[in-house]
Amino acid sequence: MKSKQWLMGLTAMVLATSLMAGCSGNTDQKDTGGNTKAGEGSSKNNKAVELTFWGDWGGEGQAQFETMVDAFNKSQDKIRVKYVLQQDMITKFLTAATSGGSPDILFWDRWRTSLYAPKNVLHPIDEYLERDGISRDDYYEESLKELSLNDKLYGLPLTVDARALFYNKKLLDEAGLQPPKTWDELADAAAKLTKWNGNKLEVAGFSLGDVGLFNMYLQQAGGHMLTEDGKTNFNNEQGKQVLQYWDRLLNQDKVYKVGFEQGLGEGQDAFVTGKLAMQFTGPWMLSTYKKYGKDLEFGIVPPPAGPGGDKGSVMGGFGLVIPEGAKHKEESWTFIKWWLANKDNALLWAKTSLNIPGYKPALEDPFFKDDPLWKPFMDTLEFAKVRPNHPGYSVLEGDALIPNLQLFQQNKQSIEDTLKKSQEQGDKLLKDNSEVK
Repeated sequence: MKSKQWLMGLTAMVLATSLMAGCSGNTDQKDTGGNTKAGEGSSKNNKAVELTFWGDWGGEGQAQFETMVDAFNKSQDKIRVKYVLQQDMITKFLTAATSGGSPDILFWDRWRTSLYAPKNVLHPIDEYLERDGISRDDYYEESLKELSLNDKLYGLPLTVDARALFYNKKLLDEAGLQPPKTWDELADAAAKLTKWNGNKLEVAGFSLGDVGLFNMYLQQAGGHMLTEDGKTNFNNEQGKQVLQYWDRLLNQDKVYKVGFEQGLGEGQDAFVTGKLAMQFTGPWMLSTYKKYGKDLEFGIVPPPAGPGGDKGSVMGGFGLVIPEGAKHKEESWTFIKWWLANKDNALLWAKTSLNIPGYKPALEDPFFKDDPLWKPFMDTLEFAKVRPNHPGYSVLEGDALIPNLQLFQQNKQSIEDTLKKSQEQGDKLLKDNSEVK
C-alpha cells in the first residue's frame, strides 16, 4: 500500500509537473490538449471569472477535487473555480435550476443523464467538441452513450469503472487452483475453497451478496436487460440460466450464505480477513486492499465468461456536466476540457484519486501500463456495457427486480415466479416512467 506520505509526495510531484506543462494556459492560444482560448467568453476587464463547481464527494474525495481545481487556477489567470461540497446535491440542483442559483459545473453520476436531460437542466456540449477538435474516440463509447440522450452529448467522462474478479492468491495456491475463466471453473473453484464447520460458514468460496449484479450475469449468459422498444428482457432462457447458476452456488455447492459478510460484524472485511476467497468488485477497492500488503496477496482477472462464451460487466463512473442555468458556460467548458481532454491533467487526476480516468490517452502512461493490477480492468472495459439508457431503468431495478431476486436467494420464491414477477412489475414501472415529468 502506498503510505499517505508517499501519496502526498507523488501528488505534489505530479502537480508540479502538470503546472509546468500547463503554463501555456496563460495565453489564448490552442495547446496540444485542445485547450482553445482559455479566457474565451470572459469579461473584457482583467477580473477573473468565478465559477462554482458542485460535487457531493467530501473527505478524501473533496481533497482530490480541490487538487484539480488548484492546478487549473494556477495554470491561467482568467478563470477561478471553487469546489463547493453539497449534501443532497441533486435535490438542491433541481431547485437551483428553476431559481437562478445553478452552479457552473456539476459532478455527475452518468446514469442520471436519461432521467434529467429531458428536464432541460443540462447543457449539450456537442458544438464545443466539434469546435475544439476533441475526438470522441478518446473516450469509451459506452461512457459517452451514458452521457447522451436523443443524439445530444451532455458531458465528458471523469472516471470509468467495471467489476472484475478479485481472488485471494494464498487460498487458490493452497488449493492448487488457477483463476477461473468460465462459470463452470468459477463454481468448481468456489466449491473447493469453501469451508464449513458444521452449520457455520468459515470461508465462503465466492460472494453472491450483491443481487444488483444480475445485469452483469445476464450479459455473460448472452442476454440484455431491455428490448429495443424499452421492455424487460430477462424472463427468458438467459435469465433462467443466471438464476439456475445462482441456485447451484447457493443451494447445491453451498459456497455462500446470504448475509455472510454482514454477519462478520462492523468493520470486518471478509476478503481482507481471508474469509472470502473470490468476489466481484471494482477498481475503487484497489487502494484499500493494497494497504494490507503481504497480509492480503490478491489477484484480479476479468469476469468469467458464461455458458456460451459471452463476456459481460457493467461500466459505471462519473462525468462533469454544465447545467443549462450556468451563467458562464464557455468558461465552464474551458475547465472541463482542461481536465478531461488533456492527457497530463487526466493523468494528474488518476494519480491523485487512484481512479481510472475517462480520457483514454492517459491510460497509455506507465502508471497504468506498468502496474499489472490495472490490466484486468482495462481488458474488462473493452466489453463492459453501461446500464440501459431508459428513464425508468433505475426504478425497475430498485423496485421490481432486486426485491424479487432477494426473495429468490432467501428460498422464498422459485426461479419462474421471480422472473415472471420481475417482468410484470418491471414492465409497469418502465411504462409509468417512460417520460420524465
